[in-house]
Amino acid sequence: MEKTVSEAIGYRRSTRVYKEDDIDTEKVRQCLVNASLAPTSSNLQLWEFYHVTNKTKLEALAQACFNQSAAKTAKQLVVVVARKDLWRKRAKANIDFLNKVYDRDDLSERDLKRKKMATNYYGKLIPTIYTDFLGILGYIKFVVFQVIGLFKPIYRQTRLSDMRIVAHKSAGLAAQNFMTSMAAIGYDTCPMEGSDTLRVKQILDLPRGAEINMVISCGIRDEKGIYGPRFRVPFESVYFEV
Repeated sequence: MEKTVSEAIGYRRSTRVYKEDDIDTEKVRQCLVNASLAPTSSNLQLWEFYHVTNKTKLEALAQACFNQSAAKTAKQLVVVVARKDLWRKRAKANIDFLNKVYDRDDLSERDLKRKKMATNYYGKLIPTIYTDFLGILGYIKFVVFQVIGLFKPIYRQTRLSDMRIVAHKSAGLAAQNFMTSMAAIGYDTCPMEGSDTLRVKQILDLPRGAEINMVISCGIRDEKGIYGPRFRVPFESVYFEV
């Protein structure tokens, strides 16, 4: 029986050793469908998911992950990739979707206003924020927006490094959706930071603009794969009601 959200979150642990039992590729794929439903900045969905089941690729990726046991014993791997470089394509996809949704003659004044606002957002504001050249435009926008920010609230994260962070945050949200979904059906995962990201990109034949967000190992936990009881700092030390 599938677990509730709270049960899945409680069940999920970073698993470093997996059993020999195979896992259902289609079920993992469905968990990745859930990942694609995660919230994402401006609905740009600047992510890709590489579901690795090929044995040769698994072995190569395990080496790129320094042969850590979580990678070596995994039955499948998922590589979450941030694709900030696809912002133009994703913005156009949003505009195309809006044009399709509002493609009728009986639009109300409210709908017309909403369509114009949304298409202007993706056609004008997003290019203003994401367009850059060697980081130079980003710093110019950063300075301009800081000055404007002296007089009113303004979006300040306009540098190349800022937009990379935005893309990785969205990819991280998708990864969490995936791992929670896996836990809900009794499958285990381990998000791995430790990898040679250049080699991972080469193994997957990724373009230059792609960035590895994390590699997630997948399988069914072995008892020795959970390294001790869960530790969290006291909730009161991280919770602040304002």
